[in-house]
Amino acid sequence: MTVINTTGGENSPTDLYTMAPPFTPLFINGGEVSSSTGETFEVRNPYTQEVVTISASASNEDCLAAVTAAGNAFKTWEHSSLDHRRDILTKTADLLETEKYKKMILESVGEETAAAPGMALFNWASAGKFLRVTAGLTVLLRGETFPSDRAKATVIAQRRAMGVVFGIAPWNAPIALTLRAVAVPILCGNTVVFRSSELSPRSQFIVIQAFREAGLPAGVINFISTSRENAPELTANIIAHPLVRKVNFTGSDRVGKIIAMECAKHLKPCILELGGKAPAVVLDDADLTAASKAIMMGAMLHSGQICMSTERVIVQRKAADTLTEKMCELARSLKAGDTWSKSANANTVKLNPLFSEASAENVINVLRDAKEAGAKILVGDLTRNGTVIQPHVVRDVKPGMRLWDRESFGPVVIIAVVDTVDEAIELANATEYSLTSSLWTSNIYEGQKIASRIFAGYTNINGITIHSEPHLGLVGLGGASGYGRFDIEDFTHRRLIVCHEPGTVYPMFDQ
Repeated sequence: MTVINTTGGENSPTDLYTMAPPFTPLFINGGEVSSSTGETFEVRNPYTQEVVTISASASNEDCLAAVTAAGNAFKTWEHSSLDHRRDILTKTADLLETEKYKKMILESVGEETAAAPGMALFNWASAGKFLRVTAGLTVLLRGETFPSDRAKATVIAQRRAMGVVFGIAPWNAPIALTLRAVAVPILCGNTVVFRSSELSPRSQFIVIQAFREAGLPAGVINFISTSRENAPELTANIIAHPLVRKVNFTGSDRVGKIIAMECAKHLKPCILELGGKAPAVVLDDADLTAASKAIMMGAMLHSGQICMSTERVIVQRKAADTLTEKMCELARSLKAGDTWSKSANANTVKLNPLFSEASAENVINVLRDAKEAGAKILVGDLTRNGTVIQPHVVRDVKPGMRLWDRESFGPVVIIAVVDTVDEAIELANATEYSLTSSLWTSNIYEGQKIASRIFAGYTNINGITIHSEPHLGLVGLGGASGYGRFDIEDFTHRRLIVCHEPGTVYPMFDQ
């Protein structure tokens, strides 16, 4: 097992001295179980490549058992009181905020994903707040009564649970995104089968442990993990199961398309929160010091491995040179490497490795393609050391280049220079992605009008692109960013009951 050494401090995990990697089981019908076949898979730290977790690898039989358990639990959980569901979420929040869970989260997230300590801490610190906000949404689960358009009838409209929800969340924010996949469905009265990423099963299982300790009844949430090789077939089988009524997936647009096609085979609705290529539009009158800091933090946090990462900067010409200089200066002040080691200098080593060598190689190849197509590398050397890539700032990238068109998912930010606001908007919208954006200007009134022309779920005026409202979630507007919301409306059916008064006349029989 990897031994994590830290620079110390109350927010750092303690050193680990364990002879063998921890085992992560499946969780089906309220109990921890191994795979029915005994199959397991290894999880390796992206930086050291040491095995840090051994996880059960679910079989088709295990997946069927998980869906069946969720289906049986739905029969009673759907009719549980809103107060009870709310209390479960708030108690889970209380547990996740304890030192016990903090230590577990920091250790597992650091080991499995190599996230920098600050990012691991975010996974812990945001969990309780998210669950409390979600628990407060019970007020939205109310119905309404109104007269029917027919005489002598009254309509009762209710928000009712859908059934079994199948959720899949990725590794890059394993606690936060697991909670998002399961919390609202559970609050609405649904039951859940959750599939973890094969890169972070131990981290994501912590959420299951907290719900169980909070008293969530058996079968309401079920946890499966699978090896990368088995995931496609088993995921398709779960989606096809008649008891599964809705699917939510967070991840790449490539896999999102596959999930959507599997759902379409069975006419099942899905929520997809996929990739991003967030633009930052910087106008001539912007505060360039503030803009440069927000842009670089948005681009480099978690080494760019966030769907909301700032990837494209579109700046008006008068501000371009100054903004570029400030961005390059900030990029050179950052260093990627081993953020957990005692030898790491906390003042310079702030960027963690990427999640795999394949991802790192893809980032380098895309950068090289851009350079060959005429882009200028202002910061960065187009190399990698295993999974470690240093910050890159690139200018003169245009639509049609892969670096413009596709999410890089690395510590890379590109700059394009324009003359007019209309040109800036056109370039901001020249993308398949539609998740988040930012706009920098000192004129807030004009900024609001300009922001309304950017095709993105969120446009942050004078703010970082990495932002979403916890009670609204991210909002992809289609394309490679996906669609749907993790909210009450998308995890309930609006069902109508029409009460007809006695004395209705049926013309076929009543004269």
